[in-house]
Amino acid sequence: MNKQTTSHDNKKTSILFVCLGNICRSPAAEGIMKQLAEQRGWGHRLDIDSAGIGSWHVGQLPDSRMRRHGARHGYDFSSRARQFSPKDFDRFDLVVGMDAENVADLRRQARRASDEQKIRCMADYLRRHPGQASVPDPYYGGDRDFEWAIELIEDGCEGLLSDLEETLRR
Repeated sequence: MNKQTTSHDNKKTSILFVCLGNICRSPAAEGIMKQLAEQRGWGHRLDIDSAGIGSWHVGQLPDSRMRRHGARHGYDFSSRARQFSPKDFDRFDLVVGMDAENVADLRRQARRASDEQKIRCMADYLRRHPGQASVPDPYYGGDRDFEWAIELIEDGCEGLLSDLEETLRR
């Protein structure tokens, strides 16, 4: 029996990465996930974006230190910061917070049970760093903190792609 193509089969899976200000971790996750998805041939199947809980940095590029560290790994972190809105639950299939505080903030903004079901923590997707509970915010840290954040985000994005693999192959 041949599998028939349905409109559902062509639907993009949409993922929103969220951190506190949308200038370090979540734009890094957006850039890393886009690149990993493209490398695996799934870029056309994913809609990937990032946002921040707060509005402090709306319109700004990611932190220059994160952009510099990302470039060293071959990533482009060039999205502009925006603030998360509860309306994002209508647009995205998954809303991934970088730490427990981000997840708690997202849960407070959920309007209904279906919104809450979309919320995940990036640590849920870590494969090479078992027991790591979050992607720590490198903003007040040094070079090692930015490198650590990128390492964890790469791991989490790879884990998330692995979890989505069956859906993306359809």
